[in-house]
Amino acid sequence: MNREILRVELGERSYPIVIGDGLLQQAGPMLREAGLAPTSKLFVVTDENVAPLYLQTLKTALEAEGYAVHSFVIASGEQSKSLAVYEAVMTAAISAGLDRKSAVLALGGGVVGDLAGFVAATYMRGIAFVQVPTTLLAHDSSVGGKVAINHPLGKNLIGAFHQPRLVLYDTSTIRSLPERERAAGFAEVLKHGLIADETFVSWLEANAEKLWQLDSELLSKAIYRGCEVKANIVSADETEQNQRALLNLGHTFGHAFEALCEYSTLNHGEAISIGMCLAAKVAERMGIAQAGVHDRTRRLLRQYQLPTEWPHKLDPAKVLEVMKRDKKAVGGKLALVLPRAIGAVELFSQVDEELILSVMNEESGA
Repeated sequence: MNREILRVELGERSYPIVIGDGLLQQAGPMLREAGLAPTSKLFVVTDENVAPLYLQTLKTALEAEGYAVHSFVIASGEQSKSLAVYEAVMTAAISAGLDRKSAVLALGGGVVGDLAGFVAATYMRGIAFVQVPTTLLAHDSSVGGKVAINHPLGKNLIGAFHQPRLVLYDTSTIRSLPERERAAGFAEVLKHGLIADETFVSWLEANAEKLWQLDSELLSKAIYRGCEVKANIVSADETEQNQRALLNLGHTFGHAFEALCEYSTLNHGEAISIGMCLAAKVAERMGIAQAGVHDRTRRLLRQYQLPTEWPHKLDPAKVLEVMKRDKKAVGGKLALVLPRAIGAVELFSQVDEELILSVMNEESGA
């Protein structure tokens, strides 16, 4: 079986990211290799879209290795990253008799991974966790150990750092995604190029058509490089003291859009896409970006069917208010990750709020 293996180097908490077609069927031996004994109870969290497609395949593979497997299915969508759903999953885990040797498996996209990871981080003060992403978007969220749920006042404000034992990425699952979800996933792949690798961006531009059609070989290469960029940054700065914040290009804008749209109108990738365009425009307006960064960013995103216009029905002043609650803000002062060039970004503190409002008003035609 053709597979790629990448390691996130974090000393005793290092773990592999395994990428390849058909890996779900190999899940049992792979969990054993990751140090989870078959005597450990497993608790799979998934959602209503993914469960009919892959839950039984995963359970069968794990049970064949001798594991006892319990599962819990949540509603799909960002609304499930709530305190109420978190409590329901915790209740199910307690009822299933999970102990400190047990493991939580996240089978699904970023929402499932964030929620299940937070359950694992807080159940009995922390138990083992395995990411089994089934979306392209989750190539980003499944790596790095950030787990969280949302609060009505902001996204991911209740969370922890809890690294998985293993990321098992069966790329065949991506083929079942609707086109809108496929595009959302590419937003994070493109982000990794935009923050750290201009050569990768050029490759993504040249291969956009084949990647959009999910060419198996090219897709594995794109996922591997995206994961590699993130793994390198996480290894250097696990708890976001400095360098890891660079992974948030477009996210301060995007998270505000998601919160104000009540996690329904825009999905995460769409919000981040628009946010990356706005960040590039702000950088150009500040005079810190090379000429053409905004235009090239926008063209790249459009090659992958992503939106680049911000949600005009939102009040820029309200967007700014939510942005100031972002986790990177210090003392109520806004901090933004902005591009200096394609493949090079920097965190800027105390970005002028009037400039941001001006850019948003300009983009909305106000």
